[in-house]
Amino acid sequence: MTVLQVVRAPATVLGTAGKAVDPLDEEIVQLATDLVDTMRVSPGCVGLAAPQVGVGAQVFAVDVTGHPKARTVHGTLVLCNARVVEASQWQKGREGCMSVPDLTGDVKRANRLVVAGQLPGTGEEIEITTDAFEARALQHEIDHCAGLLFLDRVAGAHAVYARKVYL
Repeated sequence: MTVLQVVRAPATVLGTAGKAVDPLDEEIVQLATDLVDTMRVSPGCVGLAAPQVGVGAQVFAVDVTGHPKARTVHGTLVLCNARVVEASQWQKGREGCMSVPDLTGDVKRANRLVVAGQLPGTGEEIEITTDAFEARALQHEIDHCAGLLFLDRVAGAHAVYARKVYL
């Protein structure tokens, strides 16, 4: 098990779009495993992207299993080069981030989502149809891979809050 250090804003890597990756590359497969390991030992964490551990690559892990806001749950998802195929039913919701530990914010995101990406290790192209909290988590991680933080998506300073619960 390898646990990686999570970088915090304003680290440059967090504001830079990650590069597309070869999902068969051994280093990418190892990175995918390390992202899951790091996510698992981080209390309250439901997703982690490569830029959050200092790697400018389009790879992330998401698992909303057991989260009270989750409706559809696909278990542990690790995707390379993911992209949104369809997005609808936009809703505002509160988000936080391990790379911005002291703040949360209200972000408008699609509540129904189709995402396509490649599986590390096989390169298989898959599509995931989901909703609610899992859809929000996927969009949050795809944003990380594009060099965006949730703070880039809030409507303004009035939609940013000091985090009340520290995990």
